Amino acid sequence: MIPVVVRNCVEEARNVVRLVLGSQDGSALPPYEAGAHIDLHLPSGLIRQYSLCRMQSDPQYYEIAVLKDSQSRGGSREVHTLNIGDELNISAPRNHFSLAKTKRKALLIAGGIGVTPLLPMAQQLHKMGLPFEFHYCAKSPDTAAFAKALESGSFADKMHFHYSQVPTSGRMDVVNVLSQNAMDGELYVCGPADFITHIIQQAENLGWPDERVHREYFTAPDLAEGDVDNTAFKVKIASTGELLDVAEDQTIFQVLESNGVFVPVSCESGVCGTCQTGVISGTPDHRDVFLTDKEHTEGKLIMPCCSRSKSPVIELDL
Repeated sequence: MIPVVVRNCVEEARNVVRLVLGSQDGSALPPYEAGAHIDLHLPSGLIRQYSLCRMQSDPQYYEIAVLKDSQSRGGSREVHTLNIGDELNISAPRNHFSLAKTKRKALLIAGGIGVTPLLPMAQQLHKMGLPFEFHYCAKSPDTAAFAKALESGSFADKMHFHYSQVPTSGRMDVVNVLSQNAMDGELYVCGPADFITHIIQQAENLGWPDERVHREYFTAPDLAEGDVDNTAFKVKIASTGELLDVAEDQTIFQVLESNGVFVPVSCESGVCGTCQTGVISGTPDHRDVFLTDKEHTEGKLIMPCCSRSKSPVIELDL
């Protein structure tokens, strides 16, 4: 836990606030690479994950930008009530969405507030002199956080803006954009769940290799009716051999926690990867959006916060 104080609050776009968080004692905060996020511990007790939206220009500050979401579970609404001087706790940065170690051209595609982890990626790529193309999709300019700065910034020539509610702009031609980079590009996409799912599906149709498609969800997509079949099963703890019952209305994490088996959990929806746990035997019923399709097929990892088991017993590396 790192104590910080809100140093500034800036309205970056309609319903989007940028917070500047500074260390309480003026000391340097841990460094991070583009794509990293932090856990924000709110006064109500809620814990939410937010991407660091700029590379550090001063080591004692972090910046996040948060959309007040009408479908929010409460976290984004509470963030919008914070004021300069409020004291909070945060986690050290974690990064499950880092830039690949390659000189391939990077194709950055942001949907709305999904711009937040991609902005520092663009900053890092520009600083390193590596090729990239940045497509920013939003409803209109007044809803697009950082749009004005990006239009006139140091890599403005790499920017492409697509505003669905502006007739002269219109939606991005996804197939055309993906086709131009399919042979030698690295794709990075972030935004609403349906937006990401659509981009990834089109990339798959065009032959993008899975290992060159990188995504970060802020929320998990809604499961279609009929896709959810919760049946009871048992969890076996490899280190002790203990068998624990998981009922239809329980998660693996809830059962582990109630039986004194510690697994770190943050998002509780299979988005952030914090609770990733190894599978010794059994067949996971994956409900997360963090692991890749290949990792889902291999069945060697599971997210206990949301995923279940297709087999009567699943043994975890705990």
